Amino acid sequence: MALNSVKETVASTATDAFEATAPDTTAPPVEVLISGAGPTGLALGIDLARRGVTALVVERQPTLSRGARGTGMQPRTQEVYDDLGVLPAARAAGGLYPPMALWEDGRIAHTHQMIVRVAPTPSTPYSDALMLPQWRNVELLHDRLRELGGSVHLSTELTGFTQDTDGVIARLTGPDGDVRTVRARYLVACDGGGSTIRKQLAVPMSGPELAPGHAVLADVQLDGLDRDHWHRWQLSSGGFLTLLPLAGTDAFQMLAAAASDEPDTSADAIRDLIAEHTHLTRDHVREVLWTSLYRPKAGMADAYRHGRVFLAGDAAHIHSPAGGQGMNTSVQDGYNLGWKLGQVLRHGAPDTLLDTYETERRPIAARILETSTRLHRSGSLHRGRNLHQLDVGYPDSPLSRELRTDLPDGALTAGDRAPDAPCTTADGAPTHLFDVFRGPHFTVLALDAPDLDPTPLTRAAGATPVRTVHTAGPAPDLLDPDGHLHAAYGTTPTVFLIRPDGYVAVAAPPKTAEAAITEALTTHFSAAPVAV
Repeated sequence: MALNSVKETVASTATDAFEATAPDTTAPPVEVLISGAGPTGLALGIDLARRGVTALVVERQPTLSRGARGTGMQPRTQEVYDDLGVLPAARAAGGLYPPMALWEDGRIAHTHQMIVRVAPTPSTPYSDALMLPQWRNVELLHDRLRELGGSVHLSTELTGFTQDTDGVIARLTGPDGDVRTVRARYLVACDGGGSTIRKQLAVPMSGPELAPGHAVLADVQLDGLDRDHWHRWQLSSGGFLTLLPLAGTDAFQMLAAAASDEPDTSADAIRDLIAEHTHLTRDHVREVLWTSLYRPKAGMADAYRHGRVFLAGDAAHIHSPAGGQGMNTSVQDGYNLGWKLGQVLRHGAPDTLLDTYETERRPIAARILETSTRLHRSGSLHRGRNLHQLDVGYPDSPLSRELRTDLPDGALTAGDRAPDAPCTTADGAPTHLFDVFRGPHFTVLALDAPDLDPTPLTRAAGATPVRTVHTAGPAPDLLDPDGHLHAAYGTTPTVFLIRPDGYVAVAAPPKTAEAAITEALTTHFSAAPVAV
């Protein structure tokens, strides 16, 4: 997508408001401007692209993110990647975490499984954390974005913006130093913990205090260690050093939490750290590929929306890496916001639908912030299924409506994640519910409700894509020969409206389902049908 090349001559700082030159009205229109091409911005860009929403993704760095950084992709994020069309490539490029090996006196003293393995079930096909270096993660997301016709403008920094009731005018400084302006209907800040956009909006961050300190991160190629373990050395100072073999590469990720008054991230300093705290020598380190310094921070933006501007990912919340929650929470921010922007921009949904982004996602960030902070302070090395984010849901959302009564404990209810289930098509071909859900549409799952007529729902939805599937009647769409679908969704006839992001919006008895789903579609998700 070509950017408007009108030069901006007004000097200002990145956080100052500016009087923008009017954008070139002959340039292709931009509906959503995304600042930042990390996992959050790229996932959002993918979701918008498949909905036909015109998005412009800009990244101030000259390349996509380097460094392994956060390597853990939790099961819920894998489900998101499944829907976005990225998971097969991610699973091919990644792998499972190996057991942790604790070294003492130059040998492995004992091992344990730090990240607990969990067997998959019919309702949760992705049950283990997937290790994928972040640089590879963003490459795969970028590849998928390009497949859908999108792109990223590198070396392009958003340095200021103004907004009005109709949109945002942003100033973009490109690789040649020219300043261009672009007008967009909405702006999404995916520009990290030091977000320029959040600072310009003057949105405060609040959260727990973490003890001061630092850790040095590095991606290194080295000899002398097996790749079957995640190696750890406990230091007499109370710190530690770990070397994690990165799946799909010949590199290790080093994390050194070692006392130092003046942390050094140079290649020589990395070699010195490894030689000082392990049995390896400097010569074992063949190459230092990337380094970074981490200082513990935790906080959450007091508001996620400011007019036409939204905060997502690290721009909205910063977590300790303990528990591997930050990147996953960030991607799911983009996934929550993407379909809502699509409904407003393409299908006439009211602007109030966008308010539910903060309503739904900010409490999740608060929960994750508490979890990661607790793990950070405890130093616990155990990582179980409580970190998989499969229990993330929105039962208190204004978009969730549960109309059944006398439900058994543990029943699937409105606001919950819609589980998978192996089943078959009417002709006996194997399929999964996730295959039915995959894509930018809503799904009406008529469980043992053969009399539900999809015609009124389609009419109510207008241009919003809605797919109705029946599990019973003279012409069922899905069959449940092994009982997995009923095990996940219950044995009582029920009609579920599944959102595009895989959460239950409405659960209703068949007699009231048509009215309830029609109301949800016309109140929250689509333009009200025109009376004829």
